Amino acid sequence: MLQLAGRSAIPVAAGADVASGVYHTPMGYPVESDYWPEPVAPYPTPVAAALDLLEASIAAGAMLVGIGPFTNLRLLEERRPGLLARANLTLMGGYIYPPRPGFPPWGNDMDWNMQVDARSAALVLAHSRPLLVSLTVTVETALRRAHLERLRQAGPVAQLIARQIHVVARDWDNETRYGLTCPALPDDAINFQHDPLAAAIALGWREGVELRKVRLQCELRAGWLVEQPDPAGQPFQVVTQIDGPAFSEAWVDWVAGVGAFNL
Repeated sequence: MLQLAGRSAIPVAAGADVASGVYHTPMGYPVESDYWPEPVAPYPTPVAAALDLLEASIAAGAMLVGIGPFTNLRLLEERRPGLLARANLTLMGGYIYPPRPGFPPWGNDMDWNMQVDARSAALVLAHSRPLLVSLTVTVETALRRAHLERLRQAGPVAQLIARQIHVVARDWDNETRYGLTCPALPDDAINFQHDPLAAAIALGWREGVELRKVRLQCELRAGWLVEQPDPAGQPFQVVTQIDGPAFSEAWVDWVAGVGAFNL
């Protein structure tokens, strides 16, 4: 993807192995040939290389955006205690308030980023003060079938995303599962824009975005992480409201190269 975007100088490192045994749910990958037009060579690196890269990024003042399990951040804090407290960190995840009516009525167990390695998530929240872009606001975004033609007509990154989202539509059938059953979503919703929204907010996207300071108590219960508002809890910046349709349209324009990212 970096090569297609002309950004191949950006360093990349693999993190914790999915076979490490820390995950709540078995981890795997979809059929590679369905999603990629040609084979992608494996790029194994030691876990330490990923932690070195994270540490160097924090030292450089970079924004860290967690859009998957937080295992690597936990490993970094264990290696360099106190480092996460100095990090400029945004996390896609958290279940603080339920989804609004009309959106999928998901529970805390659907917060995959936090729950798949709940121990790591709990440690990261205990040792940092990230901006939380919670599941219950990201579920208000949608990548729609109506967006595909714009992506197909754009550059190589957009074309690859269009190919991949076509496969997602086939494999997951979210149009039937959510688009046609959740009145607040468009009927042709193929996927949610969880990670793009978190990345955009980390970079300063604020159109329709509401941020609030919420004090939370975070604890592990029977292997699940529970985050509850509590006046005695630790303060976190939490995204509590977005304009999902506005973001969804803007994202397609950015990726298609026809719109500027406005801070």
